[in-house]
Amino acid sequence: QVQLVESGGDLVQVGGSLRLSCAARGLPLSAYNMGWFRQPPGKERELIAAISRSSGRTYYQDSVKGRFTISRDNVENTVYLQMNSLKTEDTAVYYCAADRQQYYNTITSTAMEYDYWGQGTQVTVSS
Repeated sequence: QVQLVESGGDLVQVGGSLRLSCAARGLPLSAYNMGWFRQPPGKERELIAAISRSSGRTYYQDSVKGRFTISRDNVENTVYLQMNSLKTEDTAVYYCAADRQQYYNTITSTAMEYDYWGQGTQVTVSS
């Protein structure tokens, strides 16, 4: 069975850092565009970062640009989200998602296009 498993969520203070991991099982991550979404309490799920199959292109939501970095290791079948300078507004459940992709240097920008989703990991940033 295809499974994406997020880990690394935690409670941190404003200005702190976290690294989220998304380990894929049952699918070759190299064949997928990957994205990180988050869903704050009472709000819709939003794409915050995405990366193409070969890491040639990345996307960041304006609110996280310069603070978050998405990366992937296709050999380890894992995608990461390094989060620095965390703000209270970053508090959310974070999800990774995979989109089966023909091309190497495109990104997937809408939630409906993603084929597989992880269960989410909670990130809480306190002041």
